[in-house]
Amino acid sequence: MFTDRRQWARRHPRTVDVMVAVLLWACVVFSSTLTGARIVRSPMLAFSLAAAVPSAVLLLWQRRYPRTVVVVTTVCGGVLGVMGNRIGFDPSPSVAGAALVALYLLALRTDLRTTTVYTAGATVAIAIVSIVWGKGALLRPDQIGVLSCVLLAGAVGESVRSRRGHVAAVEARAELAERTREEEARRRVSEERTRIARELHDIVAHHITLAHAQAATAAYLMRSRPEQAQQMMDQLAGTTSSALRELKSTVGLLRSEGDPETPLEPSPGLAQLPDLIASFEQTGLVVSVSVEGTERPLSPGTDLTAYRIVQEALTNVTKHAGSAAASVRLGYSRRLLTLSITDEGHAPQAAGGAPGYGLIGMRERALSVGGRLAAGHRASGGFEVTTELPLETAEPESSPGPSDHDERIAG
Repeated sequence: MFTDRRQWARRHPRTVDVMVAVLLWACVVFSSTLTGARIVRSPMLAFSLAAAVPSAVLLLWQRRYPRTVVVVTTVCGGVLGVMGNRIGFDPSPSVAGAALVALYLLALRTDLRTTTVYTAGATVAIAIVSIVWGKGALLRPDQIGVLSCVLLAGAVGESVRSRRGHVAAVEARAELAERTREEEARRRVSEERTRIARELHDIVAHHITLAHAQAATAAYLMRSRPEQAQQMMDQLAGTTSSALRELKSTVGLLRSEGDPETPLEPSPGLAQLPDLIASFEQTGLVVSVSVEGTERPLSPGTDLTAYRIVQEALTNVTKHAGSAAASVRLGYSRRLLTLSITDEGHAPQAAGGAPGYGLIGMRERALSVGGRLAAGHRASGGFEVTTELPLETAEPESSPGPSDHDERIAG
């Protein structure tokens, strides 16, 4: 109900101004026409018109000129108080009512410094006037009451303004926090989509390339060497099974966390590098691996990134290089792991087809863990992919950490 009244007041500001002005006028005239015997006399026309002046000023201009209205209502209230006895009435402290309301509204619409200056000025002016209409008497109860009301009007207005400012600031911060959370959620969703797209690209490109090479070899050997063709078909079945397992593991991350079918296998890393090399050797690609420096543990994200870069680079060798040999070099230093994958293949064919996403995905993977990647043709022939990945000390076995499911998502 109170909220409805506030909304109505905001929709009808002029009506509220008229009501306040009439109420002030009635209060001044009624309280000033009381005798010592508490008998209400009929107000004189001159006094009634004079009492209406401060209220009319407040009504007309307090929204546009709050400072001017404080000065005018204070002066009008003082003059009315001084002249009241001469026209047959006893002015009450309510003659300063318009000034009190003006001070309150000024505090709502300006700053603390302005409110303080005008409140102090109005207090001094009304104190002087109260001494004049009290015939020099000091510290009368009505004087103390009027001065207290003047100070209270400014203080209450400033308090309400501060409270409104605080509420507005809290609402603005809440709105900003909500908007920031939504933007962060969208950013995380976009990053996760990109990560899953890279995973699917690497898995599908690798296994489909191997399966294509094995199927072509089996078709070639089918008539002349059926035993070797059968062996190649068996290897093809293993390749497709491996592809299905990795696809299930990756797509399974999109399931609910509590789903019992969600795969819990750890992400691949350099520990599975021998199996990866063996899968390429089944297609006829000879891969040599060399390690320089002392092997050091990697964080899950860096380990997965290194594995995927080697996988994608060797897949590109199989698809594009036309080479039967490739080399993988792992160099460990104090802070970096340097990976180099090279081949002796021929130059690429003339551009004309749509570019792939292999190099883009490898660069994104390297950047995601704070590394960098360079790829290009060598002067002596062939192609080389080199990446530098930061080394991080693995967490101790006893320390608490995220689950395998969370590590895959972070990777």
